[in-house]
Amino acid sequence: MQQIEFRAMGCQMRAMIDSDSAQGAQRLAEVPDRFAEWENALSRFRDDSELTQLNRRLGCAVLVSPTLWEVVNVALEAARRSGGLVTPTVLSALESAGYDRSFDSLPPNAVSPATSSQPTGNWRAIELEPRSRSIRLPEGARLDLGGVAKGWAADKAVKFLSVRAPALVDAGGDVAIHKPPRGERGWPVAVADPLKPGAYVEMLIVGKGGVATSGRDYRRWQKNGVEQHHLMDPRTGLPAQTDVLTVTVVAATTFEAEVAAKAALILGSVAGLAWLEARPSLAGLMVGEDGRVLRTRSSKNFIWS
Repeated sequence: MQQIEFRAMGCQMRAMIDSDSAQGAQRLAEVPDRFAEWENALSRFRDDSELTQLNRRLGCAVLVSPTLWEVVNVALEAARRSGGLVTPTVLSALESAGYDRSFDSLPPNAVSPATSSQPTGNWRAIELEPRSRSIRLPEGARLDLGGVAKGWAADKAVKFLSVRAPALVDAGGDVAIHKPPRGERGWPVAVADPLKPGAYVEMLIVGKGGVATSGRDYRRWQKNGVEQHHLMDPRTGLPAQTDVLTVTVVAATTFEAEVAAKAALILGSVAGLAWLEARPSLAGLMVGEDGRVLRTRSSKNFIWS
């Protein structure tokens, strides 16, 4: 077993491959460069990123790279799958809430004009032209690709590694898995307890697919003395008002798990759990503000025992 840890996309990353070969080590060593390349295209925090350039040219058809083209299409698929609960057109709302720079650079308590609801933009009005690979963003629809890009990148990276051997990529809590390690049922994935740092509420065992956790326990800050977080509710243009602290989902891909976890958290414990239960391909676990742990029926298939 070989592994590598590095920083990318504002998160701590880890990649593992169940191989001791030189070829496996070479693949592993290339993973940070791939994340750096993706971040250069997809980050809203870089002035020179391709996404930033696209966001500056609202109303114009912009030719984009294969990476940005693919992730924008993935983000729009997320909006469709979630009924608009997970949409990329939330950048103005995020900035209004105070998330206008990388999280590491945010002041602990920003003072600025009072937070107000911001339109999240009409994702359905984004125009895609496949033949020229161009994207036209309508006015008010600047993009933040956020967690969707991270889930997409984890899936891409594990596919790259799995050419050589079973692999796992943990992209800041978005975990992509390809085949169990040799002689094992799967990879252990701990679900952190948001109320007890260093503890976990469940240990999962996953042989293949993706695991993602969406939460408002970490990326939060104060604005004018009011707590804010990064999970925007497109229905209000404000940080989601929810009784759930974290949601963890197991799905066929990390992208699908990321979208489902965020949608369920925005909906809250009752509607969110029902939303997950209505999708048999998903398994989910919620931790509420009161410490209660709610599970979908299918989650028992992934509990370590």
